[in-house]
Amino acid sequence: MIFVSSFWGTVHLTQGIKSLESGAYDFVLIDCPPNFNIVTKNALVASDFILVPTKPDYLSTLGIDQLRTHVKELVSTYNRYAQDSGNDQWNAIDPQIMGVVFTMVFIRSGSPISAQEQYIQQVQNLGVSTWDTMIRENKTIYADAPEYGVPVVLKRVSGKTYEDVQDELEALTTEFLGKAK
Repeated sequence: MIFVSSFWGTVHLTQGIKSLESGAYDFVLIDCPPNFNIVTKNALVASDFILVPTKPDYLSTLGIDQLRTHVKELVSTYNRYAQDSGNDQWNAIDPQIMGVVFTMVFIRSGSPISAQEQYIQQVQNLGVSTWDTMIRENKTIYADAPEYGVPVVLKRVSGKTYEDVQDELEALTTEFLGKAK
């Protein structure tokens, strides 16, 4: 019965997104916790695409193949239930993994450090699309953002590292817009 109630939550989320003023938004991004709980499942069912931000390390990259398996099982179960229910509110779903964006990357001489490079290669060997843009680790720049309520891209700070982070975030946005079309 819990599974059925999760479908009702999904229907409400999907309807809520569809009810947004037509044309007011080009994209709706839903940030989910890094586990496969009911919140994540509802967001996946309401989504057309999945963007996977991940740190290039052992545990984070290990979860990508598991995520693909879980998404495939969720889609199959949901679609079977939606078809058997006879309820018009539950349409078949097919969210696609848009790719993996590597975050918290340690950059040395313009490239990820070798310890992280091996995990990036491991994900690419899985056949999962990886984005060209990577977001570097920088505790100084990112640490203050929540405290002051100012996004990193709007923060007025000078310095080469800060400029690099802003450039990476701009490149990520450009890459997202290119892939989303």
